[in-house]
Amino acid sequence: MAVQSLDFHLPDELNASHPPEKRGMRRDHVRMMVLDRTTGEVRHDRFNHLPNYLQSGDLVILNNSRTIPAVLKGTWIRNSTELAAQIEVRLARRRTEDTWDALLIANSVNIGDNIQFSSELSATVVANKEHSPLKTIQFSKKGTDLFHDIYFLGEPIRYEYINEPWALDCYQTVFGSHPGSVEMPSAGRAFSWELLFALMQGGVQIDYIQLHTGLSYLLDDEYESTPEDQPEEYYISERTMQRILETKASGKRIVAVGTTVVRALETVAHNNVLSGTTNLYINHHTPLKIVDGMITGLHEPKASHLEMLTAFVSEQHLRCAYNEAITSRYLWHEFGDMNLII
Repeated sequence: MAVQSLDFHLPDELNASHPPEKRGMRRDHVRMMVLDRTTGEVRHDRFNHLPNYLQSGDLVILNNSRTIPAVLKGTWIRNSTELAAQIEVRLARRRTEDTWDALLIANSVNIGDNIQFSSELSATVVANKEHSPLKTIQFSKKGTDLFHDIYFLGEPIRYEYINEPWALDCYQTVFGSHPGSVEMPSAGRAFSWELLFALMQGGVQIDYIQLHTGLSYLLDDEYESTPEDQPEEYYISERTMQRILETKASGKRIVAVGTTVVRALETVAHNNVLSGTTNLYINHHTPLKIVDGMITGLHEPKASHLEMLTAFVSEQHLRCAYNEAITSRYLWHEFGDMNLII
C-alpha cells in the first residue's frame, strides 16, 4: 500500500515536461535537495556539487540498464479480421526471448488475437495476467532480432505531463549499456561523465548493477501497481558484491542511485542471490542491510516509491522536506530535480 498520509498537492507547473538540456542547462546542473536522515535538516544545492556531500571511500552504485522504446503501434487482428486501424502496446516486462507482459490499450483483447506491427514483426496474445490489465504476448521474432525491430518501430513511454515526443536519447543515462528498462531508471539521469570523474578524483568509488525497470502505471486506477505486483529482473556481479562488502566493513557508506538500486541491493541482502527477479517492497518496517544513503528524484503523491523513502528517513521529516521542495519550486519526475538522502 502506498503512503496515504504522504498525499499532497503538486502544482502542474512543477511537473518537468522538458529535459534540462532543452531548458538551457546541463543535465548535472539540476537542483538538489539534501535531506539529513537523522535530523531531517534540508539544504538546497545543485547536483554537480554532489562531491561535497560524499567522502573518500564511499561507494556510489548506479543502474546501468538502458531504456528501450517500449511503445509499439500495430494493427489488431482477430480471425483474419482487422478490428482496429491501430492499437498501442506498452511493453511491461520481458519473460523470455520472445515473450513479454504488455499493456494493450484497447477494449476486449482476447487470447489468440494478433497484432501486426510491420511486415516483419507480429505478436499473438497468449495469456491474461491474473489480477492485472496486462496480457502476455509472444512475438514472431526473438532475442537480438526482436530488439532490433523494437528499436526500429518503437517510441519511449511518456506520460501526460510530457507534451512533446522527445527522442529516446533524452530517456537515457550517460552510462546505460544493457537494454531492457521500459521506463528510464531516472535517478541516474542527472549524472554526467564529468561529475562521475569528479567523484572518483575525490576518492569516491563508482560501480554498477543492473535492474530492468517495469511499467509503473497501468492506465487504470482500479489497479494500484506496487513493487510486489511487479517482479523486475536484476543482476549484480560477484566483484561488485565483494566491493560492497569491503566498503561496509571499512565503515564507509553505500549510496544507491535510485529506487531500482535499493531494491536490487536489499534483495541480495535478504536472499543472498546475485541475479534473478525481485518484487521486494521496502517501507519503514524494512531494515536496510546494505544501503546507507540514496540519490533519487522527487516522487508523486502517494507513490509506492515514497514508502521506500520512509525506510531511510521518518515520514514526518519526509513530509516536511517535500513541502519545502514544493515551496522552493523544485521540479518533479524524470526530467526534474534531485534528492540526496544521507
